[in-house]
Amino acid sequence: MTKVRALVLERQHELALRDIDLPLDVGPGMVGIAIHTVGVCGSDVHYYTHGKIGPFVVEAPMVLGHEAAGTISAVGAGVTHLKVGDRVCMEPGIPDANSRASRLGMYNVDPAVSFWATPPVHGVLTAEVVHPANYTFKLPDHVSFAEGAMVEPFAVGMQAASKARIAPGDTAVVLGAGPIGTMVALAALAGGCARVMVADLAQPKLDIAAQYQGIIPVNIRDKNVVEEVARLTEGWGADVVFECSGSPQAWKTIMELPRPGGTIVVVGLPVEPVAVDIAGASIKELRIENVFRYAHQYDRAIALIASGKVDLKPLISATFAFEDSVKAFDRAVEARPDDVKIQIRMHE
Repeated sequence: MTKVRALVLERQHELALRDIDLPLDVGPGMVGIAIHTVGVCGSDVHYYTHGKIGPFVVEAPMVLGHEAAGTISAVGAGVTHLKVGDRVCMEPGIPDANSRASRLGMYNVDPAVSFWATPPVHGVLTAEVVHPANYTFKLPDHVSFAEGAMVEPFAVGMQAASKARIAPGDTAVVLGAGPIGTMVALAALAGGCARVMVADLAQPKLDIAAQYQGIIPVNIRDKNVVEEVARLTEGWGADVVFECSGSPQAWKTIMELPRPGGTIVVVGLPVEPVAVDIAGASIKELRIENVFRYAHQYDRAIALIASGKVDLKPLISATFAFEDSVKAFDRAVEARPDDVKIQIRMHE
């Protein structure tokens, strides 16, 4: 164990920049990474404000942060695809490679997965971390650290688009214009959708999403989503609906949005169980898919960003220095309507 400075969630409502013991030995198959940029995720904020997410409860001090990019500082035995000095981003969830889920290719739903900043696992808001090389991905030279730290949330969008089985020219609807909702919309467009309607009640977030060609913003304060989808599709319905808001209200009318034989992809997680209109889904023979994090998406996400087909830079709302990490989290707690993604830069 090595004592290093980190942003530590001591307990609910209490953050501190202080020294903490973390494991930094670089063993076989592992790499050391000097962290450069870390994104503030909604889950990080939720642990800060609530002290838990579902069954995951903060019972001991925990370092936050899981959306990260940095530079390889050390390479363990057996690692051949990375070298010191490589710029990288990291997939934060490490499964048991021999588990049944992993052998089926669904390693993201392995019950034994160890995920950064999910109790009791420490995150990466610190100067140096050690990580398996197989879950560490090289960034092209023209992709910035800030973009590299966006790969993790964008991978959720990629997982959602993959689950949707998009066909070229599809029309999609995204409910919720938060960071994940907007990235789902961008992944859907990259996956072949001709147009994506994004619905939310925060106009500033809709304005940010509307900067992208192919996105049609709908403010649900002023317009009825069901009516707008019907108008856009001449009464047929959307090919794919992505539920990214996590709002129970969305489920009251969601079955009215897809076309017959269409698809609903569930990304947002309601805090409590919600009623689902099974009959409404049945009479249209709707397919309902679920998303939990992602699997096998990092390479694809990086390739899309590197190609220029997906530009995530407009979604970065503010960047704080590491010494101002607590301020960054307090800003995230404010949930300003024009904030999408806040990042923390460990050093210049």
